[in-house]
Amino acid sequence: MRIGELATKTGVSVRALRYYEEQGLLASERSESGQRHYPDNAAGRVHLIQQFYAAGISSASILEMLPCVVTGEASPQVLATLRGHRSSVVRQIEELQATLRQLDSVIAGAVKSHDSGVPCPPG
Repeated sequence: MRIGELATKTGVSVRALRYYEEQGLLASERSESGQRHYPDNAAGRVHLIQQFYAAGISSASILEMLPCVVTGEASPQVLATLRGHRSSVVRQIEELQATLRQLDSVIAGAVKSHDSGVPCPPG
């Protein structure tokens, strides 16, 4: 598929796709006219890259991990890196759960205030 199709399919900008390619995270073949053509599995790769970026993982670390994604094999160093990223994601989840509890508490208080006719003070 061409770069515009991949961008549409994944919701990722063409510019970001070019960046992924420059970083070695994504590969394409060029047509005679120079257009990029991506394999059918490129959308899955882009989604994976996006997930890793959302977790705060750098492109250098993603590049290091990608062979493991393909082969299922990892050197001890890469395995340690993967475990470190996993720990980081677990911490992020715990922090988000704490934030969710806070929001639930604020919402419950606002609902109680609304039901009693006493408005919350303006922020």
